[in-house]
Amino acid sequence: MKLIRAIIRPEKLADVKAALFRAGVTGITLTRVSGHGGEREIVQSYRAERLLLEFHEKVMVEMACSEPFVEPTIQAILSAARTGSVGDGKIFIQPLEQVIRIRTAERDNAALTPVTADAVQREYVEELA
Repeated sequence: MKLIRAIIRPEKLADVKAALFRAGVTGITLTRVSGHGGEREIVQSYRAERLLLEFHEKVMVEMACSEPFVEPTIQAILSAARTGSVGDGKIFIQPLEQVIRIRTAERDNAALTPVTADAVQREYVEELA
């Protein structure tokens, strides 16, 4: 089991989400973050004051994956988030010692039961009807 964190451009979020759903990864957590990497600082004017913007707005997408889903998840993120410019982001992969589903107390891979995007979207459409 791995914890995969990807820091991506906010405008690529919809593409990354769609790519993850196609890869069968539907359990994701999003966090709005800001950071500084290889991108240049931006100088803006606000009310006749010059502001130096050192940190850029990003989105962190986190997901816990069982081993068969790790590489497809990485490939989905790479293909959907890449623009080829500085600031596309990073992917961090860490081992997970244990996962417990609170609702059922299932542990490890049983707690990471994959749900396909089709099933998730079918349930969503049924809820709306």
